[in-house]
Amino acid sequence: MSKTVEFFFDLGSPASYLAYTQLPGICRESGATLVYRPMLLGAVFQATGNASPAMIPAKGRYMLRDLARHAERYGVPMRFNPHFPLNTLGLMRLLVAVQLHQPERFEAALQALYQAIWVDGLNLGEPARVAEVLGQAGFDAEALLAQCAELAVKEALKASSEEAVARGVFGAPSTFVEGELYFGQDRLDFVREALRR
Repeated sequence: MSKTVEFFFDLGSPASYLAYTQLPGICRESGATLVYRPMLLGAVFQATGNASPAMIPAKGRYMLRDLARHAERYGVPMRFNPHFPLNTLGLMRLLVAVQLHQPERFEAALQALYQAIWVDGLNLGEPARVAEVLGQAGFDAEALLAQCAELAVKEALKASSEEAVARGVFGAPSTFVEGELYFGQDRLDFVREALRR
């Protein structure tokens, strides 16, 4: 029976972007199923008393260099977003709306948004820019943005974030294999090993 990899993430986390570039390949190698679990990192931070490493100047400077090293190692494009930190509430609701209403297009939405934020460096705090990115990816931006206001969408994101905290998540990305938590994009070797066992 194939294993499942649960990927708890927030679009505003650069480390989540890097993990996103690697996890599909890792799962393909082992025949595992990758399950995307959008969560609101701000809510997780609030519930756990954690904060972004960028809030500590020395750690923030190191993080920028370390992210660049990993992007180079993975062979993926990455530009640290000049509009960081991002308020991702609307964006994460948008992903949940796609998951609920167009699950077959979820990965296309995820790719478009990650590209816009962590490669193109766009300000997705601007609704017009979000609509533009969605339109270029073939989505009905107006309809999708309207779905973000649905109670079911809001509740699903809240529930996922609360579940993450209940399971020990304190930051992003957080990956689970058979109930075991692996935090950070620099721990993907442990995910790979867990899938081989």
